[in-house]
Amino acid sequence: MSVKVAIILSGCGFLDGAEIHEAVMTLYALQKLGAKTFCFAPDIDQRDVVNHLTGEIAKNEKRNVLVESARIARGQIQDIAAFDPEQFDAMALPGGFGAAKNLSSFASDGAACSINPDVESAIRGMIKLNKPVAALCISPAVVARLYTSPTLTIGQDVETANTLEAMGARHETTGHGEVVVDRTNKLVTTPCYMLDATVPDIACGAENAMSVLLTLIDD
Repeated sequence: MSVKVAIILSGCGFLDGAEIHEAVMTLYALQKLGAKTFCFAPDIDQRDVVNHLTGEIAKNEKRNVLVESARIARGQIQDIAAFDPEQFDAMALPGGFGAAKNLSSFASDGAACSINPDVESAIRGMIKLNKPVAALCISPAVVARLYTSPTLTIGQDVETANTLEAMGARHETTGHGEVVVDRTNKLVTTPCYMLDATVPDIACGAENAMSVLLTLIDD
């Protein structure tokens, strides 16, 4: 039976949702390794909508995180509220500002951030069952509060690393394609676009992280 991995998306577009390259490369890496992938996202409004051409917030425009995430998942996606950790072997969270805006309030609240209740329930379900989770780019900010003293990475951004450590995490500085593995917590992290990266860099990081993630399933 194939391994089943849940992917939590946060919209579509790096400034207000999931980082598309990271999401696609995560799906590619897992499927290449023989895993079956299943996408989830919260059925909520995005915190904001950003014009990705200008970088400006589009006033008076609303978009739904689940609907936007469906663009990446080609419509094959479920509300994270329906997530059952018993049905999955592992979980992965691509980055993008949506992780810090929609899955959590990290973008506005920093170390005092809260996690979307349905997202928190899904991740805590995996933790309770001792199942591995991978977090790319800024998404370690989502999981940092939910683990006990996790070791993780967001690359080389000192300010963000300090904020994560204020949340109880231990940060390790990393470069392109490097992966930090917290075997106690079964947590895998890699920096991706937290560094000045190319698409091949993202592919490398995703493949390395997913390769390790799958080895932790029966560890």
